Amino acid sequence: MAQPGEENGAGYRTATAPDGTPLAWRLHEGQGPGRIALVHALAMDASFWDELVPLLTPFASVITYDCRGHGRSGKPVGPYTVEQFGDDLAAILDDAGWQTAVIAGASMGGCVSLAFAARHPARVAGLGLFDTTAWYGEKAPEQWAERADKAEAEGMASLIAFQKSRWVSEAFLAQNPPSLQRALQVFVANDVAAYGATCRMLGAADIRAALPGFTVPTRILVGEEDYATPIAMAEALAAAIPGATLRVLPKARHFTPLEVPAELAGELEALVRG
Repeated sequence: MAQPGEENGAGYRTATAPDGTPLAWRLHEGQGPGRIALVHALAMDASFWDELVPLLTPFASVITYDCRGHGRSGKPVGPYTVEQFGDDLAAILDDAGWQTAVIAGASMGGCVSLAFAARHPARVAGLGLFDTTAWYGEKAPEQWAERADKAEAEGMASLIAFQKSRWVSEAFLAQNPPSLQRALQVFVANDVAAYGATCRMLGAADIRAALPGFTVPTRILVGEEDYATPIAMAEALAAAIPGATLRVLPKARHFTPLEVPAELAGELEALVRG
């Protein structure tokens, strides 16, 4: 395994989390002075951002990485917490030599971005929150545990039909683009135990109390047809975070980085340029 800061294959480097977990990350050098760190969705990896990164590098350098329990990063035994995931991101920024960055995430990644902002506020230049929430609701522990149990009992492939209908619209699904196929391949390749631990982490997550104290520019996006983190959750974020903006993206569902990457790029450019 590569040492911290050294390449780890395919351009990946390895940072070390506070508990020693290795974290695989990549730097995409940009043409401008901006810095953006992207946090992927549950059961994805850094490739989740492949459609978006080329739209960002004309004005910013970008870090993508595999969260603990995912991809090339370590998969320690759970339980996990979103606060722990937030501290993992801090370790990656340290490894890159970045003191601050625009932090942006989708779905689980947005929840992790919120946890990072709550624990490391001085390191956040702006927040991009896509198809996400600070709290999944009163029934979340039970609902997420059911999903984890199904994966552990029947395998990741048993969840594909459920996930595809939530991820993207029927129109996008019919087009069957390479980005969707790549996401499905990443999904089924997940370590089931780590996936289960991450599901239960999301069921327990509640970052609502920290939101009123955020002081950085925040842009929230949600797909009009997002059934996983619906518009009401995005509205709750916008109401709680001072000065946050909210855009609803017509006809899109939960994986807006796949469906409408140009829309996300515009919001992130606005955050970088201030």
